[in-house]
Amino acid sequence: MRGLFVTATDTGVGKTVVAAAILAALRARGERVAAFKPVVTGCDEPADADWPPDDALLAAAAGMRAQDVATARFGPPVSPHLATELAGVPPLDPAALRAAFAERAAQADAVVAEGVGGLLVPLARDYLVRDLAVDLALPLVVVARPGLGTISHTLLTLEAARAGGLTLAGVVMTPWPDAPSAMEEDNRATIARLGAVEVAALPRIARADPQLLATAGAQLPLDRWLG
Repeated sequence: MRGLFVTATDTGVGKTVVAAAILAALRARGERVAAFKPVVTGCDEPADADWPPDDALLAAAAGMRAQDVATARFGPPVSPHLATELAGVPPLDPAALRAAFAERAAQADAVVAEGVGGLLVPLARDYLVRDLAVDLALPLVVVARPGLGTISHTLLTLEAARAGGLTLAGVVMTPWPDAPSAMEEDNRATIARLGAVEVAALPRIARADPQLLATAGAQLPLDRWLG
């Protein structure tokens, strides 16, 4: 199966923007793409005029309907395992998540799965985002901030990924500035050296426009990552 699993060092890092940019770039060159996200939380948060909810953003990039991207949506901005408990519904079922992913992947040339928060976030009490990534067996893309603190956060994520047996495609630092500081340049080089991983960069994207996403995503080494 040809695709990528996109995770991040933390929540709010830009993981969905990177996933959407990859989808838009592949779609712009004529590939059939599919997006998959196991669950979306925080749906009660105020809407952003430039950036829609994660499932809507991924859907627009992939040419899908938002309801076909994620298997479940919850209002509170909390971890998925707690979101199901607060809603009084059964926990997310790993087998159902795998089946939903396979259904989407069967209709595409390439599929991009996006996790929730970081790699060790629980989807259910005993099932982490990392467990889902292992089950889907896709190369992993780690999204990281370019600024202070990112070295430790990113290297810890890489260690967690390798400890779980995941194959690392690369790291994406975003939003990468037009004129990066000495610290940002060094952060990128240090993560590449100590993490033994390719570190790419995605510039700031003004709004959730598929063409802007595609143009930015085309700067990533997608052919190398997808194999």
